Amino acid sequence: MDFMTAVKHVLANYANFSGRARRSEFWWWALFALIVSVVAQILDGVIGMPIFYIITTLGLLIPNIAVAVRRMHDLNKSGWWILIVLIPLVGIILYIYWFVQRGTVGANDYGPDPYDTPVTV
Repeated sequence: MDFMTAVKHVLANYANFSGRARRSEFWWWALFALIVSVVAQILDGVIGMPIFYIITTLGLLIPNIAVAVRRMHDLNKSGWWILIVLIPLVGIILYIYWFVQRGTVGANDYGPDPYDTPVTV
């Protein structure tokens, strides 16, 4: 999955918390969210108020959570496991470790293997 396909797929599934997300979908989305946040902070520096960053953060909150939950589903884990990131240091290390792993091969409790199905946007 390439950058634009991943961004379109996440935005098309804006608040979809079911199913599975590929590694590439999650990481391309993370890069997109980072770029948008940096641009918003630069614009805020120009005008001197954090309005763009606040709007960006609120606008990307739901799709960030949704794609993270779907990524956990790809690992055959409950979406609630994303809350592990709240544990200082250990949580973020485990979160990153899980998200760089290949998901469950074949179908699991949360749906078919996303590598077996074509991406439709």
